[in-house]
Amino acid sequence: MEFINIDNMPSMEELFGAEETSTRNYQEGKLIKGVVVDKRDNGALIDINYKAEGFVPSDEFKNWDAVKVGDELEVYLEALEDENSMPEISVARAELEKAWSNLLDNTNEGDLIKGLVKYRVKGGLIVDVGVEAFLPGSHIDIGPVRNLDDFLNQEYEFKILKINQDKNNIIISRRELLEEAREEQKDALLKVIKIGDVLPGKVKNITDFGAFIDLNGMDGLLHITDMSWGRIAHPSEMLAIGDTTEVMILDIDEEKKRVSLGLKQKSNDPWKDIAGRYPLGKKIAGKVVNIMPYGAFIELEDGIEGLIHVSEMSWTKRITRASDVLMIGEEVEAIILDIQEDTRKISLGLRQTQDNPWEVIARDYPIGSIVKGKVRNLTTYGAFVEIKDDIDGMIHISDMSWTKKVNNPAEVLKKGDEVEAKVLDIDPNEQRISLGIKQLSSDPWDDIESVFQIN
Repeated sequence: MEFINIDNMPSMEELFGAEETSTRNYQEGKLIKGVVVDKRDNGALIDINYKAEGFVPSDEFKNWDAVKVGDELEVYLEALEDENSMPEISVARAELEKAWSNLLDNTNEGDLIKGLVKYRVKGGLIVDVGVEAFLPGSHIDIGPVRNLDDFLNQEYEFKILKINQDKNNIIISRRELLEEAREEQKDALLKVIKIGDVLPGKVKNITDFGAFIDLNGMDGLLHITDMSWGRIAHPSEMLAIGDTTEVMILDIDEEKKRVSLGLKQKSNDPWKDIAGRYPLGKKIAGKVVNIMPYGAFIELEDGIEGLIHVSEMSWTKRITRASDVLMIGEEVEAIILDIQEDTRKISLGLRQTQDNPWEVIARDYPIGSIVKGKVRNLTTYGAFVEIKDDIDGMIHISDMSWTKKVNNPAEVLKKGDEVEAKVLDIDPNEQRISLGIKQLSSDPWDDIESVFQIN
């Protein structure tokens, strides 16, 4: 039988002191060394030289298949003991802490960093730059982003906007890098381009007033008035987003870094020598391309339009709206009345393609002729009688009777009456014919002395 020498046994104070010595170097929230002592299907036991091993799930390892017993690694001590009296440790958290430490030691706000876009969150994207960084939606691209999914699993370079060490939060931007690169491209382009150059470009955006063309890093405005010599209602009639085209440099504002572009200027101005091609009095054929209340615009050729004013549409009718006579798409003939090259205006006449009925009336019914017609209208000062083709002559109340004082034409005539009258005067320019009824008989005052002698 062996006897225990109780004199050499450690006291309780010494035992507790030894336990304190073995645990005092373990601080929660710190990284510590560990060794894999057992690999199971769902995780590994890690010996951190504590009284019990800690368990780490397999999904915390980046390459679980490569993990083997005996591997040394660092773990993050989250708690000394869990409900099973085992240390609560994490490999993933250790990797995150090392990544943050490396990021803080080697990068600053404003630095560039590469990252892989991982997934979407509200307001933007999460990017893996060693740690998870937030990329706001407004900083993804220069223009609006229609589909965030297009950026997933793509690697880009970013600029660090803000690092919050207390919250382990980092905000990055891709847009700022793109804008800086674009400014460099813009400055480089401004140094070499000049007015009159023709450059290739891509339609980036279309508005009601024009299109923005990307000239390899610099946007230029192609105004709707510089797209075609002819009439277009909207830029989308000629261009679509994504189209490639060649444009001419019209103006350069180096201070504001703006460029004005032209498309029609690549072809000859159709207004050049316009008077030679369209002399006054020439009959032309064209298509109605636009109608306004005051007239109709006729396309003579690509880029050339003339206006038929309502006053030039009919010799006899009073036209108040051009749409009462013509419609868009209609083919018409007209006469060149006037050309103003400085203001690029051509006046056309529709009625001039026909004989002037007032001149025909003047020829067919000279002064002194007898005409027959129907009373179409009465006014306080006379009666209008239709002579031919909607042309009226007027019988003034003073020309209705030699002997009666007519105060109102209704005393002599009524609407619809068939009457005879003599042509007293015709003025085709003023479109006016004067008629008289009393002139059909001789003036009784001419013979008054023979009828009524003195005494």
